[in-house]
Amino acid sequence: MLENRIVSREEWLAARRAHLAREKALTREMDRLNEERRALPWVRVEKPYVFQTAEGPKTLAELFGPRSQLIIYHFMLAPGWDAGCVGCSFGADHFDGMLPHLEAADARLVTVSRAPLAEIEAYRSRMGWHFPWVSSAGTDFNEDFHVTFPPETVHDGKVNYNFAETPMPEDLDELHGLSVFYKNEAGEIFHTYSAYARGTEYILGTFLMLDRVPKGRNEEGIMSWVRRHDEYAAPQPTESCCHD
Repeated sequence: MLENRIVSREEWLAARRAHLAREKALTREMDRLNEERRALPWVRVEKPYVFQTAEGPKTLAELFGPRSQLIIYHFMLAPGWDAGCVGCSFGADHFDGMLPHLEAADARLVTVSRAPLAEIEAYRSRMGWHFPWVSSAGTDFNEDFHVTFPPETVHDGKVNYNFAETPMPEDLDELHGLSVFYKNEAGEIFHTYSAYARGTEYILGTFLMLDRVPKGRNEEGIMSWVRRHDEYAAPQPTESCCHD
């Protein structure tokens, strides 16, 4: 039960204008942060990664298509899983509508998972998605970008995730993330940016909408209410696999 104060229109306008000043300040700070992000140094990618795709094997360079910028979403779907991560699935529901706009801005979005291509395609069919989704099976790609953690990378229950030693969730060896790459005219590829945990939530339009309604995200824990879009009729919520 919400119990916000009920006021006159004039008092509401005064409060809203005061809050708008803070929103404007945050917008300007985000503009500065985005500019700083674009100015980060790059790392040349030397390893010859090859992915399994619906069109056959493709190198990292080939995933760019005709674009110079590549956004990879590291989707938590490991070999043998019955379904993809709930949080990743929530995020992926936003992707298809982005595609033509990203392509027009010289950027391509590709989702990568460690599961075999057949398992990826089965889950994609269930969810009704169309965005590019490829398998990194048989490569070091997931480990190199710190979203898959074989036993030898876990020390005292912690792994190198989100640029720090982080407790590994019980019974999981996969986490999510987003990585960005640039390809120059000579065909050289550079890793320009990665984000993990809540660092990826800025791409989720549903959150931005909910942050503007009275109940907000209405959650007891991070994404505790989120389910796969075909599971909201289920009586019990699905546990979140997401980090702060």
